[in-house]
Amino acid sequence: MNREKSALQIALMISVLLLLASGSAFAQATRTWVSGVGDDVNPCSRTAPCKTWAGAISKTAAGGMINCLDPGGFGTVTITKSITISCKHVEGSALSSSTNGIIVNGAGIDVVLRGLDIDGGSTTSAGLNGIRFLQGASLIVEDTVIRDFSAVAPNGVGIVVSNTSLVPDIHIINSNISGNGTGASGAGVQIIPTGTGGAKLTITNSNLSNNVIGIRASTGGTTGLIYVTATDTTATGSSSHGFFSEGTGGPVRMMLGQVASVNNLGDGVRSVGGNSVVRIGSSVVTGNNGTGLIAASSGQLQSYGNNQVNSNTADGTATAVALK
Repeated sequence: MNREKSALQIALMISVLLLLASGSAFAQATRTWVSGVGDDVNPCSRTAPCKTWAGAISKTAAGGMINCLDPGGFGTVTITKSITISCKHVEGSALSSSTNGIIVNGAGIDVVLRGLDIDGGSTTSAGLNGIRFLQGASLIVEDTVIRDFSAVAPNGVGIVVSNTSLVPDIHIINSNISGNGTGASGAGVQIIPTGTGGAKLTITNSNLSNNVIGIRASTGGTTGLIYVTATDTTATGSSSHGFFSEGTGGPVRMMLGQVASVNNLGDGVRSVGGNSVVRIGSSVVTGNNGTGLIAASSGQLQSYGNNQVNSNTADGTATAVALK
């Protein structure tokens, strides 16, 4: 009887150990890795990295991080949980022909994208959008290049924020966004929530070049509120406007400090609609083929009085002095 009892206990212990081993094999890691020579069947560890961001994200715990071991093209990805993708010291790229580069779509999630190169491919198979934000609490884009998304409307945007509710925080830091849009549509950064959605955008130390519009914030489809703060940022070479605020639905409040809007084919800074208020200070607006500072359709454009607005086809004037 004792022998039978001992054998039963040993069998139970072995079963428990096998279950524990099985559970740990399928556990998600807080940090995973991708490599140009990796394989998505791997556990995405540093010594056995995955091949793509999509492969790694399925094996990364919510709130975890994906790092790049070496330069490579790691594909497009849809993010539905809090995650950081960081490739700051090597080139982590995504070629996004005929699709979106990165989609962010998860309730209440916080996403950080750092050191990425997101490419829209050729005009014959044009990428849709570099980063498409549909839902989440916050998005940080840092040290990132987003370029050449030239799909037709409503696409062709470097970073597009089109949430239907709530007010996410969007931060763009030290990034280059260029060559996005086609014809009269598209932008480097476009904030266009719908429904009751709003957004808070902060962009710092970044360059927006050769897009259809540098930054466009519009409440045409929402009753929500959009805040935009841009500092130490340049919008140049746009085929339309540099900075464009459109408050035809909910309010848009755009603050521009130490920005440059130069050599655009349209207006330098444009405020449209009765719910649009743009304030600008310590900034340079020059060489624009349209009007440097312009407000239309009851839009407001307030100046702190310390801007350099010269050598545009028409320099324009602010509608009021901004209160300090």
